[in-house]
Amino acid sequence: MKMDRLKEIRNDKDLLQKDVARILHIKQQQYSEYEIGKRTIPIYYLERLADFYNVSVDYILYRTDVRVPYPKSIMKH
Repeated sequence: MKMDRLKEIRNDKDLLQKDVARILHIKQQQYSEYEIGKRTIPIYYLERLADFYNVSVDYILYRTDVRVPYPKSIMKH
């Protein structure tokens, strides 16, 4: 799955791939492979990126075009 939204929201924040990789504590090459769809991004990183960019995971995955994240659940896991 190509993750164009990752690149789009990264560029909106004027960040480089290495900046986002640093936030996720991974190598830039690994992040690049997520962004181009060469490697599947783990849910853990999707959640972290959604929180960082203040968008929903569904927005990143093209399940919605609404950037606003969903309200936090009152249930704790």
